[in-house]
Amino acid sequence: MIRKLALSSAQALAAIVLLAFAAPAMAQDIEINDMQMGNPDASVTVIEYASYTCPHCANFHKGPLKQIMSDYIGPGKINFIYREVYFDRYGLWASMIARCDEDRFFGISDLLYEGQRDWASGAPAEIADKLRKIGKVAGLEDEQLEACLTDGEKAQALVGWFQANAEADDISSTPSFIINGEKFSNMSYDAFSAILEEKLAE
Repeated sequence: MIRKLALSSAQALAAIVLLAFAAPAMAQDIEINDMQMGNPDASVTVIEYASYTCPHCANFHKGPLKQIMSDYIGPGKINFIYREVYFDRYGLWASMIARCDEDRFFGISDLLYEGQRDWASGAPAEIADKLRKIGKVAGLEDEQLEACLTDGEKAQALVGWFQANAEADDISSTPSFIINGEKFSNMSYDAFSAILEEKLAE
């Protein structure tokens, strides 16, 4: 009698991540969209590079970004693009949950950053379960979540997309910002606002 061993959910996800980082070029036919807020025709474009497992990124999203949203993104003064950085497999898993329904991307991102201290620690299986719960809170269905989390081709495409972006913009830490082509590191709202006002006045 042949005994079949089923991989646990966490083991399956780990295998997908290993494949994604080992061979990201294999899924080049899958298009990865930039996630954008604000006015795409604005004279100032901000690109944020961030990781869902980065505490400094969580602080930025819970603090300065809320003010930037109110003062610049909401009124359409700037175009804001968010790009994920994958320093670890859990950040990739979180991204796959956030992108499961792109209409909910920024709402799910908020949940991921707000609950980062809770979900980003523990055994792999625990982290996967916590991410599923965040997806369910955001309104995703069980089958939809599993399909997104186990999409190996999408994972490979995401890693390839991240690597190309990080190389093009020389990204080595998070959060990092590209504002009209100029790179900046993490900063306070006041410093960010001063740069945006300067760029808007050009």
